[in-house]
Amino acid sequence: MQHSADGQPDGTATVQFPRPGFLASVFREFNTDQGQGQGLNPDAAAPGTPDDGGSGDGASGDGASGDGPAEPEESIAAHGRAAALTHHRTLTVQAEHDRLADLLRRAALPVSAMDFESQLRHYEPRPYPADGPETGSEAEPRWADFAPAGPATADPDGAPARRLLDSGYQRELAQARLAHQRSLREWRTRRAEADNSAADESRRVHEAAEEARARAVREYNESLEECRRAYRLSEPAAVESLLERALAAAETATQDLPAPCRAVFRPLTRTAVLDLDLPPLDLVPSLTGYRLAPDGDIVPVPRPPADRATDYLRLVARLALRALQAADAVDTDEILAGVVLNGWLREPGTAEPLCLVSVDADRDALARTRLLPPATPYEERDDEGVYADAEQDEALVRLRQLGAAVTPDPYGRVGVQPAAQAGAAVPAAPDLSANEFAQLVRDLLTRGGLAEWSVRLRGPAGLVATGEGAPGSALPGRWVVWASRGAAPVSAEEIVTLAEAVQEESAERGLRLTTGRFADEALDLTGEESHRHIHLVDGDGVSELARTHLGLPLAAGR
Repeated sequence: MQHSADGQPDGTATVQFPRPGFLASVFREFNTDQGQGQGLNPDAAAPGTPDDGGSGDGASGDGASGDGPAEPEESIAAHGRAAALTHHRTLTVQAEHDRLADLLRRAALPVSAMDFESQLRHYEPRPYPADGPETGSEAEPRWADFAPAGPATADPDGAPARRLLDSGYQRELAQARLAHQRSLREWRTRRAEADNSAADESRRVHEAAEEARARAVREYNESLEECRRAYRLSEPAAVESLLERALAAAETATQDLPAPCRAVFRPLTRTAVLDLDLPPLDLVPSLTGYRLAPDGDIVPVPRPPADRATDYLRLVARLALRALQAADAVDTDEILAGVVLNGWLREPGTAEPLCLVSVDADRDALARTRLLPPATPYEERDDEGVYADAEQDEALVRLRQLGAAVTPDPYGRVGVQPAAQAGAAVPAAPDLSANEFAQLVRDLLTRGGLAEWSVRLRGPAGLVATGEGAPGSALPGRWVVWASRGAAPVSAEEIVTLAEAVQEESAERGLRLTTGRFADEALDLTGEESHRHIHLVDGDGVSELARTHLGLPLAAGR
């Protein structure tokens, strides 16, 4: 506040300048005594002080005071722009996380069945409109348009009856009535003809359209029934067509995430091999956001590699389960004995795709597989949010319960061995999956007469099972079957092991089956009296059994 001459406040504000040298220079320019200014500090404005430095330094002080405040303001503005850009980039990363969470939710939606019954079309005839078409716009002839003018009379006050007795007027009236009746009759004739022709044409068009609709529905259902007959006969083309329609329908929930799946059916083992194209790795966000460094740089905040790999595998697990569900739901006639699914990562610039997940599931395992409910896996928790740990994710847990092989590090390009390749419809023995080989052995022996099949051990190389044949069949009595595949010859030690298993199971005979061959020592051992209850079938015998009982060839090796 400024003060008056008596030292009391006068109510006016005093402007404080950052440097007194500025006022000194201004007062000198106006030839004003520095000590006469009200509110001025004489000591601060006196010449020779360190703040002033003389009249020559006042100008330089002025220039310094003009540049000083501009630098902090520019720094603050730059910091604000950087903070806004950091926030904008973080929101973009958050949108990527939200999209991934939405894809995870939609990929777990239940799959609609695409069996033959659901694809049948039904014809419902549409009734012909009762009102019919509208007639033309020609108006009905009116008598007022034909009636002659009244007869002239000399006496306007005369009675009207006298006017009607005029003979000329009566002739005109009669002719007008005839003309009106003729016009009315012609109008009615034209209207009747127009109504009949338009109605007949409209009805013909309606009936032709309905006949075409009924014929299209009938022809479609007949073709569908023909496909169903071929499907029940396990024809590969029919089974593959049905599977691929079901797989394509399952993708409708995530059309913005291309994940095509191709199917190959192998009638030898009644197994469908599905090749699923996995989404690109960069679909999962690699950052959690951005932060502003003290020096003003915008620094990205990367996610832990394990978290990113887990999120990608969670999406892969849902896509794999969805494809398995689609194949299981469409197989209402139980043609499939199992499904092999391979998930392939196809990256531009790479010659060969990389298998990141492989599932070999039989019918019983597929019956127990269900997709996740759409709401439960996405309940947010304070510590994890929408992203759960890989060991707690239900989709991955169920996929591993099916015996799936899953890559531990998709971003490290660590692949897994496919359970089976989607190759020829009649593959060689090494191309079969573990479930396919077990199913093949079971089909061969059960059709040969061995019933009550029970698998005791099963692995990638083979299986051990028991069965019992009816008396008089090709395989009577109780059997222990040991089937394997591989290039190494079966040794005599394995024959001794099988004989011990036959004794432990209280069986009568043992069967050693291999897609390869037997060593000479094994052949000599089965020739002895103590091991004659052990029967041998080599690769050629397996191929002959497949041709005899299944009607399909099987190559013993490559």
